[in-house]
Amino acid sequence: MDDGDWQSVLDAQHGVVTTSQLAAFGRSPTAVKFHVDSGQWLRVFYGVIAVTNGPLSRAMHLQAALLYGGSGALLSHVTAAEEWGMRRAAVAGPVHITVRHGCSAVSQGEVARRSALRATSRSNRIVHPGVVVHRSRAIAHIGVEFDQPRTSKADTAIDLAVIEPTARGAIIRFVEAVTAGAIPIATMRAKLEVRPPRRYRRALHDALRMLADGVHSVLEHRYALDVERKHGLPSARRQAPHIVDGRTLFEDVDYTRSGVPLIVRLDGQGFHGARQIRFRDRRRDNAAELADRPRLTYGWDDVTGDPCAVYAEVREVLVREGWVDTSAPCGRCAPRV
Repeated sequence: MDDGDWQSVLDAQHGVVTTSQLAAFGRSPTAVKFHVDSGQWLRVFYGVIAVTNGPLSRAMHLQAALLYGGSGALLSHVTAAEEWGMRRAAVAGPVHITVRHGCSAVSQGEVARRSALRATSRSNRIVHPGVVVHRSRAIAHIGVEFDQPRTSKADTAIDLAVIEPTARGAIIRFVEAVTAGAIPIATMRAKLEVRPPRRYRRALHDALRMLADGVHSVLEHRYALDVERKHGLPSARRQAPHIVDGRTLFEDVDYTRSGVPLIVRLDGQGFHGARQIRFRDRRRDNAAELADRPRLTYGWDDVTGDPCAVYAEVREVLVREGWVDTSAPCGRCAPRV
């Protein structure tokens, strides 16, 4: 093979190759060992070499993990979610991959430089943050072709959920992934049918039903779960449309169908800085005031930190406006006076 072929492989694989590829291009084990021992190249994992002595980029970290996992390996779990933009990338976190069932690859911790012949800064000492290996019998059906293959959005959402230690954590991760990834409900429902999760199956189907009912964010889900369901409040309409100044605006939580015109707004950002968002909320406030509609607003800290206090306030307004109280305090609620 000529140098052009060699360069094509390096370009396609971000400068990371396997020892088998090196052998195919005429690099003997002795030559490879010399380049590694002298610090010209870096041994990332067993059988995986970076033909550089500088710090590895994220693309190189991902490629090294995939090559270590062997044929058919996919970026998955947290790493796939980061690549899809479904969650913020971790700082120097390990790379998660899924390999075929029966593959010999096992998880590896972070890899440090071994050569003492070339001085390096402390910050450049770590070659790779490590790899977490998962296995799947369905690997042929869960991947999406990219420059660096990864699990599909729907499969990534399931994977993130089932590795959580509790059903509650699984639901939160699942809703977060589905909403952040803008995964269509029909797509997610079909995936749950053809690939039933090994854990939390009922919980994830329940979360999907809530998403289908209009829940659009983790905060809305936490409100529906911890404020409404846990305390027996009526189930509100989600993302209810209202015409304001000829434009359709949406309210997060609307109790009109329970006979009370209460609106609850859930502010996931804590504040709205964009001029357009501030204008939208001002128009919604004015429209609600003109229609004599009560409204309450809660943020992330309110709903997740003290859902019982939120319940007490929402219940008070619902009852004041004529709702027949069928709610009940949960075990964590302070006794009513």
